[in-house]
Amino acid sequence: MTQPPQPPDQPGFGPPPEPAPPRLEKPSQPEQPQQAPAAPQAQPPGFGPPPEPAQPPAQQPPSAPGGPDLSKTPEPGYGYPQAPQPPQQSPQTPPPAAPVPGGPQTPPGYGYPQQPPAGYGYPGQPQPGQPGAYGQPQQPYGQPQQPYGQQPYGYPHPTVPMQPHPGQPGGGRKGNATLAIIVAAVVAIALIIGAGVWYSSAGGDDEKKNTANSGDSGGTKGAEGDGSGGATTGGDEKAPADPSAKVLFQVPAPKVPKDTTTIVTSGSWMTDKVYAKSGVAEVVGYDAAKGSELWTLDLPGPVCEASDHVTEDGRTAIIYKPKMPTKTDPQSCTQVAAFDLATGEKLWSETAKTGTQEISFNNVTVSGNTVAAGSTSGGAAWDIASGKALWAPKTSDACYDSGYGGGPKMVAVRKCGSYEQRQLHIQTIDPKDGKVLSEYKMAEGIEYAAVVSTDPLVVAADVGDSAGDGSGISDFFSIDNKSGELRTRISAPGEEFAARCDGITRIEHCSGLAVGKDRLYIATEEHEGTGDGYSRTNEVVAFDLSTGKQTGQRADAGDGYTIVPLRMDGDNVIAYKRPPYDKGGQVVSIDGGSFKETKLMENPAEKSVRDVEARMLPQHAEILYAQGRLYMSDVYASELSSGDKEYLAIAFGTG
Repeated sequence: MTQPPQPPDQPGFGPPPEPAPPRLEKPSQPEQPQQAPAAPQAQPPGFGPPPEPAQPPAQQPPSAPGGPDLSKTPEPGYGYPQAPQPPQQSPQTPPPAAPVPGGPQTPPGYGYPQQPPAGYGYPGQPQPGQPGAYGQPQQPYGQPQQPYGQQPYGYPHPTVPMQPHPGQPGGGRKGNATLAIIVAAVVAIALIIGAGVWYSSAGGDDEKKNTANSGDSGGTKGAEGDGSGGATTGGDEKAPADPSAKVLFQVPAPKVPKDTTTIVTSGSWMTDKVYAKSGVAEVVGYDAAKGSELWTLDLPGPVCEASDHVTEDGRTAIIYKPKMPTKTDPQSCTQVAAFDLATGEKLWSETAKTGTQEISFNNVTVSGNTVAAGSTSGGAAWDIASGKALWAPKTSDACYDSGYGGGPKMVAVRKCGSYEQRQLHIQTIDPKDGKVLSEYKMAEGIEYAAVVSTDPLVVAADVGDSAGDGSGISDFFSIDNKSGELRTRISAPGEEFAARCDGITRIEHCSGLAVGKDRLYIATEEHEGTGDGYSRTNEVVAFDLSTGKQTGQRADAGDGYTIVPLRMDGDNVIAYKRPPYDKGGQVVSIDGGSFKETKLMENPAEKSVRDVEARMLPQHAEILYAQGRLYMSDVYASELSSGDKEYLAIAFGTG
């Protein structure tokens, strides 16, 4: 999970100032502890399109397939089975310093980013090898591994040729014979590829070539029984008769105030009628299809953070600054507000205090009818309709709520102990009053954790800073909401998986994954493709949250594309495919049982459109899709300019 370029001083990178142990509370309005310093002002990852190549690079002979073999269920993840008390870990260290804004300016590689340097507007990353020749017959999942001696993602990778299993009859002679067969098979396949012989399913349907079970007549099977996990429930998203999309509208990038380099524009939401997006000190509601402005919620300062969750009646929440920041007065994120997406009406705006100082909040979420915000000074909550305070920090607390995960349930990440002796308590709480319903205590020394999902409850952490790539993830923890017991722990090595979470301040901000049907769906790292010339690709694989093992399911992005899960749709996964340099992006639905991909949308390939889409990196941009409409938006406005017209958001639609 290689770390993409980060904006300088981005909120959530680098540990927050350590407060005197404050706390969470349940209901009531108590006295407050001392206020911790505000988090630094965020900066953008860079603006301006990557240069368009005059022509594609010269074609290169396709390389022999490589990369991890995803056809086997791996051994249990690191630390599994979990002992009642995990071993003590060293605390997480801050991520590396981010590069100067401006973004990569090197010419794009053929189809996708090169490493090094970063190519077509996408961060270059060290990659594992290719998991099999694209377009060739795939070995059925759950069968003996392919003749490359490689293991699936999440499995320890050998660094020497595979040896015969100890105790196998025949000793070294049998091993040599086996090795000879493997080498011969590899050479034969390489010759076939070099000769340009490609195999595909009958009819040459491009969509079938991009599915996990290309050429398969039956459902995908995992090594541990049926990889489908039983019957699946279809989602709401249906494939249109024609998936070709057009641009519905674009929102120009706003100008930032004088003497300001960047302004955070976090927050985007969609309903059947409205697309709402944060601008500079405002939230604007646009007609979902036409892009005409329906309403504007004016704010005295910029939005700091926004909840991804929306109530059934279309209400959500934001954190914002009370004034516009200046170089001498950057302002703190002290204001929490709820508003109505249908009308843009601000329902209320509130603050919470530690002593006499207002708290500067790092994150905000919504669960049920509760808005909750966390910080290094503790957490507070309000009723979303009235703004009535539900709980706030207490000076008597030795622990504090650093943040919350929302949605179907509310989960608090509660910090106890001093820095380097930290213990995190993952608590499922009642959103009405903050009462703790269940609790899981993580191993001491894990400094940060992110809430990936609240139901089922999944938490990500970089244990002992072992991910090594700044992604914030070395392991996932599947936790029982009712008992608070650990179900399983899943190892997710950074060099193999492309998901990332910011557990430092933005507690539920994760990308490159989705959770549903008691599965964790996660994008693998990019690796070399098998098409003519230079190309990059990756996959989406699934882990069972009850066993921690891979299911054997895999959805391939296809040569030149990289695939990123966005969200669940019933038991299906909605994913975005970032395209090669000469095509438009795609949205696909991955069936939760068969893992067959269905194309829902393909964006225009015109250069002017591609330039805008290319700036919306999935690791940073906000990407929303529903009912044939795709909205992509930036999370910063900047004075930096590439010379081309820049956009805050772009909307695509089919039909």
